[in-house]
This record gives sequence, C-alpha cells and structure tokens, in this order.
Amino acid sequence: MHVVYIITRSDAIGGAHVHVRDLCLALQRAGHRATVLVGGAGPYVEELVDRGIEVHSIKNLVRAIRPGDDFLAVLELRKALARLKPDIVSTHSSKAGLLGRIASRSLGIPVLFTAHGWAFTDGIPSRSAAIYRTAERLAAPLADKIITVSEYDRALALRQGVGDERSVVTIHNGMPSLTAPVRDRRDSSTSKIVMTARFEEQKDHGTLLRALSTLVDLDWTVELVGDGPLRPQVEGMAKDFGLADRVAFLGARNDVPEILNAADIFVLISNWEGLPRSILEAMRAGLPVVASAVGGVPELVDDGRTGFLVERQNDRQVASAIRNLLLEPSLRSAMAMQGRERFEACFTFERMFARTMEQYNEVLEQRYIYDSLAVQ
Repeated sequence: MHVVYIITRSDAIGGAHVHVRDLCLALQRAGHRATVLVGGAGPYVEELVDRGIEVHSIKNLVRAIRPGDDFLAVLELRKALARLKPDIVSTHSSKAGLLGRIASRSLGIPVLFTAHGWAFTDGIPSRSAAIYRTAERLAAPLADKIITVSEYDRALALRQGVGDERSVVTIHNGMPSLTAPVRDRRDSSTSKIVMTARFEEQKDHGTLLRALSTLVDLDWTVELVGDGPLRPQVEGMAKDFGLADRVAFLGARNDVPEILNAADIFVLISNWEGLPRSILEAMRAGLPVVASAVGGVPELVDDGRTGFLVERQNDRQVASAIRNLLLEPSLRSAMAMQGRERFEACFTFERMFARTMEQYNEVLEQRYIYDSLAVQ
C-alpha cells in the first residue's frame, strides 16, 4: 500500500505533524510506502528527511486563505499525486484537508481527512468559525472517510452537518510507549510544573500565570515548553505577576519526554482543543494532569482520578487544582499511576495505528467494489 499524507505547514512541528510522522514510520516498518506532501520547506521537512521519510514541498500550500495561491496549490498537489500514484491519500489540517481532497477527488484517488480539532469548535472567534464550518460542510462529501480524534469532535461534526454517521469515525490519538521506567516523584522537594504548548491564541498561558500568582506561598517552579508569536507577551506577564524567577521559558525542545520525567505536575490550559497529544505524553510519563475541559480533553483526563478538569479561562479553578496537588504528594502519586494505566489501556500508538489501517483497508475495499460495479 502506498499512502500519501498531505499537511499544510512545515515551519512548525505540532501534534498533527508528529501524528503524520509516526504513521509514516509505522507504515514503513509494516512494509508499506509513505510519502508526505507539505507546504514550504521548514524544519518539518528536515525532520522527515532525517527519519528516512519521503517528502515533497508544495510551494503554494500556505496556512492563510489566499485564493490565488490556493488554486495553484491544488494544481501542484494534483501534479504530485498524478506522478506518485498512491493507493490512498490522507489529509491533515484544515487547509490541506480541503485542497488535498479537491486534488485527490479530481484524480479519482480515495481520500481521507483527519480533523485534529475543528476550526469551528467552541472557543474559536465566531466569524472564523462560521467560515470554516461552511467550508467543511461543502468539503465533507469529497472524503471517503472523515476521522476525528475525539468523540467530542465527531458529535460536533454531525451536529453541524459535516459528514454523516457512516462517513465520520473517531480514532483517538495514540503515543508510542516508552521503555524507561516512570520516576518515583514522592520525594520531590520543590515541585516542578510543566506545560508544553505553542504560544498562540489557542493556548491560555495567561490564565495559568494568573493562577500561579496566587500560589507564591508554596514551593514550586514552572517550565513552559514551546515557542510562538505570543511568547514575548507571556514573558511580560510573568514579570508583571512577579513570577520571573519561578517561570522558565524553554522554547521548542526535542527532549520533551526527559523534561516530563523530571516534572511533578503537568498542566494544559487552553481555549480550545482536539485531543491533545501533550496530555497523552504526560499520562505516559506518569504525571497528574490539570487541564481545561475543552474539546476531547475530558476523554483523556478522568476528573478526580487521573487529574483535574477546569473551566475555560477560570484561574481560580486552576489555582485550586494545582494547590491540591502541591500539598498532597500521595494524591499526585495516585493520579500519576492511574493516568499511566489509562494511557496503556486506551491510548497507545499500536491501538491507534491498527484502527487507522482498518479505515484505510475499508476505504480501498469500498472503492474496489464501486469500480467493479462501474465496469459491469
């Protein structure tokens, strides 16, 4: 089987990028061929090349809505697909999802779209959400299957008229297991809190800092992993709240598993989400989680058992949850153990890959039946 993956941008490496990379590696290990088509020629291209994954840059595939560039991108994608002749195309992210579906359908190639969180979910500005909702409704019939990464997103799609019960399926994100043992954190003196997230509108570092400013009586530090356009603003907020000596900005890192293994508490405070891989990384590392109850997050965090769910932009709830974990090492330990068990039972990469391959094979089988009937 030859699968071509299409994703919009190469200038940043987010959850969808890692998702595509890991699927490519698994396909190759299973004896299949995987190719990636991506906009631009940024660090993601370098990452794929280093991993031995075939990748081609699409010059006009950009994140912003630009009708002229978008038309050229469809032509580029169509030309690349006609040359590569894949058995199936798997598209990821909103822009690549739309343009990739158009190009694939024009060539009669079976195509899937994976939504890593809808661009019309709760928390997104209403005008932008309306535009993307309309676009997804129009594009839905072009896909043989639409994969959502959470039941929340599947229900949202069906409620908004994007796809139908047959075409929209949920496959929860999964992460490869780590062989290294989870660190015993019961003897930690200063508790280390970690949040891994890009500094963009989707993430809510401000609410986290406001919450932490009320916890200065306790012994903790926080590490913020990631980069992005809002980082200078958040750095300014840390100084304004008097937290500069407790907050470390680590930037984009390639050693996140090691950072998490040295931490005591993981937080993800967001305005909206799909099914965040960062929480899966934290569960895998054996960390209790404090996270905003948005998107598919409640499908990951068992509130009161593996961590705490908090309302969007509610700094008092964030502060209360973190305070409880800081003051009760035994609670941290219990939640960490149960979170790790939940990860192993429900969110491993092997489980996700098997479900994904089932969808690929189902789409190919349906296309074979359709083509056979058409010949008759």
